[in-house]
Amino acid sequence: MRIQFPILALTFIVVAQSATAANIIELWDQVKAPPAPSLSAPTVKANDTALLLLDIEALTCNQERRPRCVEAVPAMAMFLAKARNAHMPVMYSNTAGGSRETMLPQVAPRDDEAIVKASVNKFFGTQLDEYLKSKNVKTVIICGTSASGAALHTATGAAQYGYKIVLPVDCVPGNSLYEEQASVWSLINGPGTAGAMTATTLDAIKIE
Repeated sequence: MRIQFPILALTFIVVAQSATAANIIELWDQVKAPPAPSLSAPTVKANDTALLLLDIEALTCNQERRPRCVEAVPAMAMFLAKARNAHMPVMYSNTAGGSRETMLPQVAPRDDEAIVKASVNKFFGTQLDEYLKSKNVKTVIICGTSASGAALHTATGAAQYGYKIVLPVDCVPGNSLYEEQASVWSLINGPGTAGAMTATTLDAIKIE
């Protein structure tokens, strides 16, 4: 005996099958990178802007873990000197195992420059917001490793606290180019940061 399904039931099965979208793992090899974003040449005011140097220390910025971080440090050091000459506030962060002494010598903090210790979001559980407000800071320039860690999450935290963000794409290194690309794209396009974000490079930033 042949079993016949009602036409409505067959239609439901076909629709249900077609409505099940492939997940991102199944489509992974089909992903194409979007076009590179345009970068700006912003001018910031030293009296309401702070430079944040996040986890630029021997534990995280080394040849074994992030050689691109090591390569980025000379440019960070040059901009750090420029910021200090303009009397811009400079603030630092450590990872859990870091200290003032573990900061890389080229960008080591002065005794009067604040350091917070936190996981990926340097605002969480620290006095970073209070430090910035005490200096009348409205804009933060974020340099940090890793791209998908301190840079991504602290920039997101900064936007949530109402700060404007200047993101030099040459000082947010990661473990891989993919990590850097995905993090920069997320910060430029993400709903939490897109409205507060200016993407640039260190040498393109002018300080007044």
